Amino acid sequence: MTGHDTRTAAVEVFADRTAATRHLADWLLEQALNKTSGPFALALSGGSTPQALYSLMATEPYISRFPWTRMHFFLGDDRFLPHDHKDSNFGMLQRLLFSKAPIPAANIYPIAGTGTAEEAAHSYEAQLKQFYGADRFEADKPLFDVNLLGLGADGHTASLFPGQPVLQEKTAWVAPCIPPVAPYTRITLTYPAIHASKYVVFLVEGSGKKETVAKVRAQDPSCPASQITAMGEVRWLLDAAAAPSA
Repeated sequence: MTGHDTRTAAVEVFADRTAATRHLADWLLEQALNKTSGPFALALSGGSTPQALYSLMATEPYISRFPWTRMHFFLGDDRFLPHDHKDSNFGMLQRLLFSKAPIPAANIYPIAGTGTAEEAAHSYEAQLKQFYGADRFEADKPLFDVNLLGLGADGHTASLFPGQPVLQEKTAWVAPCIPPVAPYTRITLTYPAIHASKYVVFLVEGSGKKETVAKVRAQDPSCPASQITAMGEVRWLLDAAAAPSA
């Protein structure tokens, strides 16, 4: 059985990134089509690993089959940058998916890249609360249907980096952080907001992540991703290179 945390989560291993990406696209399509009432909310991750997924979703047969008008797209985190900056997660999503799929503009929720990071975090949290319809999370009422996460070699996920104050945040849904080992101030979902997901899916590839995957599955406290939980299920999708030895 799939569990609610990184230790008890189901693990699926694929021959390579292409196979893992295709499986995830098929699974997302199935989830979106099976939810016939209410919006289907996804929190998308940045970085290089999921880019093949976003490109695939914007091609046939997926672009003709996803129920785009019912789908709402959020970001798990972003660098506090103008959206046209080359390192903006939103800019990447805009290029690969949002500009190509028939998604209503009102269904896409970028994190602000102007003003201050604190203002951007507060504004994004307000948007999430408006979408959710409440200021506090309710048990068994997820905010996100699917929350897609990656994994850094240092054990970070979203922009939850080791040693950062955001790891102690228990009430805010969104917070800024300034990771000392990565460029740019970040805006990120917090643990409570990520927890409010029907599914949390880690998509991880490459031999450089193998040891980190093992640590997070063992819930090593040095890895922020170890503390990820979900209202529903946590799942691991790994290519063969990233899969720890049995």
